[in-house]
Amino acid sequence: MTEIYDVIIIGGGPAGLTAGIYSARANLKTVVLDKSKTAGALAYASLIENYPGLEKPLTGKELLERIRAQALSFGVEYREEQVVGVDLVSETKEVVTMAGSYRGKAVIIATGSMGRKPTIKGEGELLGRGVSYCAVCDAPFFRGKTVAVLGDSEEAAKEALYLREFADKVFLITSSSKLKVESGHPVYENPKIEILTSHSIKEITGTDFVTGVLLKEPEGAEKHIEVSGVFVYIQGSQPITDFLGETIKVDEKGFIVVDNFMQTNIQGVFAAGDVASPHTRQVVIACAQGAIAALSAEKYIRGRSRIKSDWHG
Repeated sequence: MTEIYDVIIIGGGPAGLTAGIYSARANLKTVVLDKSKTAGALAYASLIENYPGLEKPLTGKELLERIRAQALSFGVEYREEQVVGVDLVSETKEVVTMAGSYRGKAVIIATGSMGRKPTIKGEGELLGRGVSYCAVCDAPFFRGKTVAVLGDSEEAAKEALYLREFADKVFLITSSSKLKVESGHPVYENPKIEILTSHSIKEITGTDFVTGVLLKEPEGAEKHIEVSGVFVYIQGSQPITDFLGETIKVDEKGFIVVDNFMQTNIQGVFAAGDVASPHTRQVVIACAQGAIAALSAEKYIRGRSRIKSDWHG
C-alpha cells in the first residue's frame, strides 16, 4: 500500500481502540489492525461491572463492540488482519500483515497479553514442522490432509472453519466441556469438522514432522489421532510480542518497556495496555494507556513541545 498513515495501531482491544478514538479525534489518519474481533481478553470476559459509566453490567464482548463502534464513528479504519512483521526503526514505519503492508509515521502496539510459551509436549520441537499458530498463514500447506485445532474460543472455531476449506478433516479439540461459542455457530454444522470436548492434550507426536496428537479422553483412557498439522489456539498470559523481533526493549518477563508517556525505546513507537502492563490488568487502565499513547503520538507527529489536552469536540 502506498498511502502513509499518521498512526498505525496494532491490536483492537480496549487500549488499541481507545488510542484510535483519540488519534482520529486529533485528525490523524488512523488504522487499527486487529487479528480478531473476538480473540482478546476483554472479549472473553463474561461480565464487566466496574468500568466507569456503565449503568448495568455488560459482557466484555458487548463493551468491546461499543468501544469499537465509537472508534469507527470518529473515522478510524479497522482491518481484521494478523500482523506478521514490522520495520519500526525507519522514520516511516512499516507493518506487514498477511494481506499486505501498511506504512505510517507512528505505531502504537496494543496486542495484549494472552500469548503463551509452548507447554504441550512436542509443541516447541515441532513448531514450523506441522505446529502452527496461524491458520491463514499455513492452511494451504495442509490441503487434502487431516489437521487438529486446539482451543475452545471463537477464534479457534473460526480458524477451524477456515482450515476446512483446505483440509479434508479438521478435529477441534478442547479440554473444556463445551466451546465458548453460541449454540448456532456454523462450526457445529460443518461435516468436515469433528468437535472433541473434555479431551486434554497430552502430546503432539512426530519426529521430523507432526504425525498426530495424543489425547486423554473424558473417561481417562489415552487415544492417538493421526494428523499432519496442529493449530494451537490455547490462551495464556504472556505479552504478545512475537512479531516484533528484537528491536523493541522488553523486560525480563517479555512486557514492552515504556515511559510515563507510553513511549518505547524507539522514537515514534508506543505501547499500551496489557502488552506493556506487567502488574495491573484492568480495562480502564488499558483505555487510559491507549489515550496517553495516542496523545503522545500526536505530539511526536506534529512536533509539539508537550501533549495537547483533548476534552471535547
